[in-house]
Amino acid sequence: MTLSFRRGIGALALLAVCATSLVLPARGEEREVFVDIDYARLVRLPEGAQTLVIGNPLVADVTMLKGSRLMVVTGRSFGRTNLILLDRAGGQVSESLITVVPRNDKLVVQRGPHRESYSCHPDCRPAVDLADDPAYMAVTQDAVHKHEASAAAAKR
Repeated sequence: MTLSFRRGIGALALLAVCATSLVLPARGEEREVFVDIDYARLVRLPEGAQTLVIGNPLVADVTMLKGSRLMVVTGRSFGRTNLILLDRAGGQVSESLITVVPRNDKLVVQRGPHRESYSCHPDCRPAVDLADDPAYMAVTQDAVHKHEASAAAAKR
């Protein structure tokens, strides 16, 4: 093997170790949970977890499901927060990061300072997103409420 080839392998090995240390958590019980905004995800609770503490409930909502070792994580707004799980005595069982990301099926139309979002699966339809123009949001939400009211009236 040539010296430059060995150096290349050494650099790749070092890069792999560094990348692994960035991806793997420092402690075995820590992990990162990714959830799309306005979606829920089921996550298995570690053994002994009895109490949930969410850093910023505006970013994510977390609910323990009774009678199971599961919790529901719902993305409420874009961002990142932490989740601490405690045992019965108040000791920390684990800590996780929750990252709420935008869905990848949205089309965003920017009209000068005004933004509109559309959900495109398979066809594009108006969908409200956090950064949308307030007037667009009001019109879209009003249409949703009228649709719900007509569906409720049809059930009667």
